[in-house]
Amino acid sequence: MKAEELWEISTGKGITVAVIDTGIARIPELEGRVVPGKDFAPETVQGDERVDYRNHGTSMAATIAGSGKGAGGVESAFGLAPDAKIQSLRVDLNGNGISTNTTLADAIRYAADSDAKILNISLGWSDSDGLRSAVTYALRKGKLIFAAAGNDGDVHVNYPAGIPGVVGVAAVDRDGAATKESTHNASVDMSAPGADIITGCSGSTGLCTSHGTSDATALTSASAALLWSAHPTWTNNQILRVLLNTAGKPVDGVARNDYIGYGVVRPRIALPTPGDPGPADVYPLPDLAAAAAAASGAPVPSTGGKITSPPPPQAGAAVDKGNGDSDGGGDPPWIALGLGACVLIGGAVAAVVVRRARA
Repeated sequence: MKAEELWEISTGKGITVAVIDTGIARIPELEGRVVPGKDFAPETVQGDERVDYRNHGTSMAATIAGSGKGAGGVESAFGLAPDAKIQSLRVDLNGNGISTNTTLADAIRYAADSDAKILNISLGWSDSDGLRSAVTYALRKGKLIFAAAGNDGDVHVNYPAGIPGVVGVAAVDRDGAATKESTHNASVDMSAPGADIITGCSGSTGLCTSHGTSDATALTSASAALLWSAHPTWTNNQILRVLLNTAGKPVDGVARNDYIGYGVVRPRIALPTPGDPGPADVYPLPDLAAAAAAASGAPVPSTGGKITSPPPPQAGAAVDKGNGDSDGGGDPPWIALGLGACVLIGGAVAAVVVRRARA
C-alpha cells in the first residue's frame, strides 16, 4: 500500500474509528491512540473495554492506528492510519445467556452518537431487526460502517456485512485473488489484503501475524480514515464513493463479483487522485435503494442490493495487478481471525508496515 508515501498526504489525524470487538489491551503501539469507549459485555466477561478477552480487538486497533512504538521503545508494526484515534467498544462473543445481537446493536448505536466517523466491525453475527435498526440509525448519523464478510470460505451470509448500508469486506492474498477462506456472496462490497498481516498485539513479543476478513476490514477502515482526514468536509457517502471509484477492479470485466466486490481498496490511488467525490447525500452502493424499494413493495432489480439468501458464486476472484498494488457466523457468533492463527513471532518482518529496530 506504499504507506510511507501515503503518510506524506495523510496519517488519519482528526479521525476516530470505533472498533467494535473483544476489547483493546494496553500496548505501546496504541498508547495515546485510544479514546474513551464503553464495555457492552456482561460482568461474566472480566475487565472492561481495555481488556481484550480474545486477543482480537487489539490487533484490529493496531492494524488501523498502531504508532510503530513497540515494547521498550523498539520500532514495531505501524497501523495504516497511525494518527487516527480508536474508540474501544467491547461486545460479548461468549454467549453467557446474553443476547449477543443486542450487545452489538447497542454498541453500534453508541458509536453513532459519538465522535467516531468510522465503525470497524471485524466480526459476524446472526441477523436481527435490532441490528438492522442500529445500522440505519448510524447511517442517518453520517457514519461509515465496514464489516467483515466472513471466513466460512463459502456463500454463507454473515451480519452486519449482509445488511444494506454496511460495507462488507472480503480478503485478498498477495496476488490480488480472494483468499480461500474469504466468504463470497452478495454481501461483499470491497476487499483488502487479508493474508500474512503482521501487527502490534498483546502477545509476549508484541507482534502477531494473522489472516482473514477481520484484517481486511481493519485495513479498509484505516484507508477511509486516511481519506477522511485529508478531506474532513466530505460525507460518509463521498468517502465511500472515492474508495469504490479508485479500487482495483475485477479482472473478469464485471463491475463487481461476489469474491472481491467492486474491487480492492487502494488508498495509494484514492489519496493523491480522489477525483470527484460526487453528491454528499447519496449512498453510492445500490443496496439501500433496493432495500427501500423492497420495503415499499416496488420491484427490485436482480442486481439491486444485498440479499439474505446467497446467489450462486460468480466467476472471477482476482484483481488486475496492473491496476492494483480480513466475520461472520450464525449462532453462536465468531470472529474472522482464527484464534489459533495468531502466531507470535520474534523480530520485525514484513507487515502492514514494520520497521527494523535501529542499532
